[in-house]
Amino acid sequence: MNKNYRFSVKPSDIKAIKEITESTGFFYDFETDIAVELIEEAVNKGKESGYEFIICEVSDIPVAYTCYGSIACTKWSYDLYWIVTHADFRGKGIGKELLKLTENEILKKGGKNIYIETSSRELYNPTRHFYLSAGYTEIARLKDFYDDSDDKVIYFKRLPNEI
Repeated sequence: MNKNYRFSVKPSDIKAIKEITESTGFFYDFETDIAVELIEEAVNKGKESGYEFIICEVSDIPVAYTCYGSIACTKWSYDLYWIVTHADFRGKGIGKELLKLTENEILKKGGKNIYIETSSRELYNPTRHFYLSAGYTEIARLKDFYDDSDDKVIYFKRLPNEI
Protein backbone atom coordinates (compact mmCIF):
# COMPACT_ATOMS: atom_id res chain seq x y z
CA MET A 1 0.00 0.00 0.00
CA ASN A 2 1.49 3.32 -1.11
CA LYS A 3 0.74 5.67 1.85
CA ASN A 4 1.61 9.33 2.14
CA TYR A 5 0.90 11.67 5.07
CA ARG A 6 0.13 15.28 4.26
CA PHE A 7 0.23 18.13 6.80
CA SER A 8 -1.58 20.73 4.72
CA VAL A 9 -5.14 20.95 3.46
CA LYS A 10 -6.55 21.74 0.04
CA PRO A 11 -10.08 22.45 -1.24
CA SER A 12 -10.60 18.88 -2.50
CA ASP A 13 -10.19 17.66 1.09
CA ILE A 14 -13.63 19.03 1.95
CA LYS A 15 -15.37 16.36 -0.13
CA ALA A 16 -12.86 13.69 0.97
CA ILE A 17 -13.35 14.39 4.69
CA LYS A 18 -17.10 14.07 4.25
CA GLU A 19 -16.76 10.75 2.40
CA ILE A 20 -14.27 9.33 4.91
CA THR A 21 -16.43 10.32 7.88
CA GLU A 22 -19.66 9.02 6.33
CA SER A 23 -18.05 5.69 5.37
CA THR A 24 -17.52 4.67 9.00
CA GLY A 25 -21.18 4.41 10.01
CA PHE A 26 -20.18 5.83 13.41
CA PHE A 27 -21.33 9.41 13.10
CA TYR A 28 -24.70 11.12 12.99
CA ASP A 29 -25.28 13.43 10.01
CA PHE A 30 -24.86 16.52 12.20
CA GLU A 31 -21.47 15.21 13.37
CA THR A 32 -20.33 14.73 9.78
CA ASP A 33 -21.48 18.30 9.12
CA ILE A 34 -19.18 19.48 11.93
CA ALA A 35 -16.22 17.58 10.45
CA VAL A 36 -16.90 19.30 7.13
CA GLU A 37 -17.16 22.72 8.83
CA LEU A 38 -13.75 22.23 10.46
CA ILE A 39 -12.02 21.30 7.20
CA GLU A 40 -13.73 24.23 5.46
CA GLU A 41 -12.38 26.55 8.17
CA ALA A 42 -8.88 25.12 7.75
CA VAL A 43 -9.03 25.43 3.95
CA ASN A 44 -10.39 29.00 4.07
CA LYS A 45 -8.39 30.41 6.99
CA GLY A 46 -5.30 28.21 7.19
CA LYS A 47 -3.51 28.07 10.55
CA GLU A 48 -5.64 31.00 11.80
CA SER A 49 -8.61 28.61 11.93
CA GLY A 50 -7.03 26.85 14.90
CA TYR A 51 -7.64 23.47 13.25
CA GLU A 52 -4.68 21.38 12.19
CA PHE A 53 -5.07 18.34 9.93
CA ILE A 54 -2.93 15.38 9.02
CA ILE A 55 -4.29 13.49 6.04
CA CYS A 56 -3.28 9.99 5.00
CA GLU A 57 -3.43 9.33 1.28
CA VAL A 58 -3.22 6.00 -0.49
CA SER A 59 -2.35 6.37 -4.16
CA ASP A 60 -3.01 10.13 -3.77
CA ILE A 61 -6.56 9.57 -2.45
CA PRO A 62 -7.34 10.70 1.13
CA VAL A 63 -8.39 7.71 3.25
CA ALA A 64 -7.93 8.92 6.84
CA TYR A 65 -7.31 12.06 8.86
CA THR A 66 -6.80 13.65 12.22
CA CYS A 67 -7.98 17.09 13.23
CA TYR A 68 -6.50 18.66 16.34
CA GLY A 69 -5.84 22.05 17.88
CA SER A 70 -4.51 23.85 20.90
CA ILE A 71 -6.97 24.50 23.70
CA ALA A 72 -7.59 28.21 24.25
CA CYS A 73 -6.28 29.67 27.51
CA THR A 74 -3.89 26.78 28.16
CA LYS A 75 -0.10 26.72 27.87
CA TRP A 76 0.42 23.32 26.27
CA SER A 77 -2.85 21.39 26.06
CA TYR A 78 -4.38 20.11 22.82
CA ASP A 79 -7.65 18.52 21.79
CA LEU A 80 -7.75 15.70 19.30
CA TYR A 81 -11.08 16.54 17.69
CA TRP A 82 -11.22 13.81 15.05
CA ILE A 83 -9.34 10.70 14.06
CA VAL A 84 -11.16 8.88 11.28
CA THR A 85 -10.19 6.14 8.85
CA HIS A 86 -12.33 5.23 5.82
CA ALA A 87 -14.16 1.96 6.44
CA ASP A 88 -12.30 0.29 3.56
CA PHE A 89 -8.93 1.00 5.24
CA ARG A 90 -9.68 0.21 8.89
CA GLY A 91 -7.51 -2.38 10.60
CA LYS A 92 -4.42 -1.61 8.51
CA GLY A 93 -2.57 0.44 11.17
CA ILE A 94 -3.30 3.81 9.57
CA GLY A 95 -5.08 5.16 12.65
CA LYS A 96 -2.18 4.17 14.88
CA GLU A 97 0.30 5.88 12.53
CA LEU A 98 -1.87 8.99 12.31
CA LEU A 99 -2.17 9.20 16.08
CA LYS A 100 1.61 8.91 16.49
CA LEU A 101 2.20 11.59 13.83
CA THR A 102 -0.33 13.85 15.55
CA GLU A 103 1.40 13.37 18.90
CA ASN A 104 4.74 14.21 17.25
CA GLU A 105 3.32 17.39 15.70
CA ILE A 106 1.80 18.48 19.01
CA LEU A 107 5.13 17.90 20.73
CA LYS A 108 6.94 19.96 18.06
CA LYS A 109 4.50 22.81 18.75
CA GLY A 110 5.34 22.71 22.47
CA GLY A 111 2.31 20.66 23.47
CA LYS A 112 2.42 18.35 26.47
CA ASN A 113 -1.17 17.25 27.11
CA ILE A 114 -3.67 15.68 24.71
CA TYR A 115 -7.37 15.32 25.49
CA ILE A 116 -9.81 13.20 23.51
CA GLU A 117 -13.57 12.98 23.96
CA THR A 118 -15.79 10.18 22.69
CA SER A 119 -19.11 8.48 23.25
CA SER A 120 -19.81 5.62 25.64
CA ARG A 121 -22.17 3.94 23.14
CA GLU A 122 -21.35 0.29 22.47
CA LEU A 123 -20.53 1.18 18.86
CA TYR A 124 -17.51 3.07 20.24
CA ASN A 125 -16.02 0.14 22.18
CA PRO A 126 -13.27 -0.34 19.55
CA THR A 127 -12.54 3.40 19.62
CA ARG A 128 -12.17 3.47 23.39
CA HIS A 129 -9.97 0.37 23.27
CA PHE A 130 -7.84 2.05 20.59
CA TYR A 131 -7.19 5.06 22.86
CA LEU A 132 -6.35 2.86 25.83
CA SER A 133 -3.97 0.74 23.76
CA ALA A 134 -2.25 3.93 22.56
CA GLY A 135 -1.42 4.93 26.14
CA TYR A 136 -4.35 7.23 26.89
CA THR A 137 -6.09 7.10 30.26
CA GLU A 138 -9.79 7.56 30.84
CA ILE A 139 -9.94 10.51 33.22
CA ALA A 140 -13.64 11.41 33.26
CA ARG A 141 -17.13 10.34 32.31
CA LEU A 142 -19.90 12.85 32.05
CA LYS A 143 -23.11 10.90 32.57
CA ASP A 144 -25.88 11.16 29.99
CA PHE A 145 -23.93 13.92 28.23
CA TYR A 146 -24.92 13.22 24.61
CA ASP A 147 -28.19 11.44 25.37
CA ASP A 148 -29.70 9.17 27.98
CA SER A 149 -27.18 6.37 28.61
CA ASP A 150 -24.63 8.03 26.30
CA ASP A 151 -21.82 9.44 28.40
CA LYS A 152 -18.98 11.64 27.23
CA VAL A 153 -15.75 9.71 27.92
CA ILE A 154 -12.62 11.85 28.22
CA TYR A 155 -9.13 10.46 27.67
CA PHE A 156 -5.79 12.05 28.49
CA LYS A 157 -2.16 11.50 27.61
CA ARG A 158 0.86 13.40 28.83
CA LEU A 159 3.49 13.44 26.10
CA PRO A 160 7.10 12.68 26.99
CA ASN A 161 9.68 15.41 26.42
CA GLU A 162 10.46 13.87 23.05
CA ILE A 163 8.93 11.19 20.90
